[in-house]
Amino acid sequence: MKNIFETFGGAYRQAGDYMVPDIKCPPNVNTGIWGQRRARYLRAEKKVLYFNMLTNGTFNDHLEEIDILAGEMFERLVFQLKREEGLTEQLKATDPLEWVRRMNSIRNRAKKIMYKELICV
Repeated sequence: MKNIFETFGGAYRQAGDYMVPDIKCPPNVNTGIWGQRRARYLRAEKKVLYFNMLTNGTFNDHLEEIDILAGEMFERLVFQLKREEGLTEQLKATDPLEWVRRMNSIRNRAKKIMYKELICV
């Protein structure tokens, strides 16, 4: 008699003396950098949630959603921080090294905010 896992096309593989479910993560087709970072965090820190999403089939959808949300939020944060600090194209033309230094600082702060608010939750 087949169990529910086998009924839906699941298979088992031999691991030593045990038969374990042969579960593989589907390929991440449309996952960008933010989705990959979220996947890495879930695999390392939230294993139960990670395996639940894998078995439900919602893992890739979740990563795509996080990737889109995070990309939009990151661009919005960078734009707001640039405006608050008065970082303009004029500075870029007159002192490019200072512009790069300040822009890197803004992007690093935005990245930290992203990790705290969206990726590592």
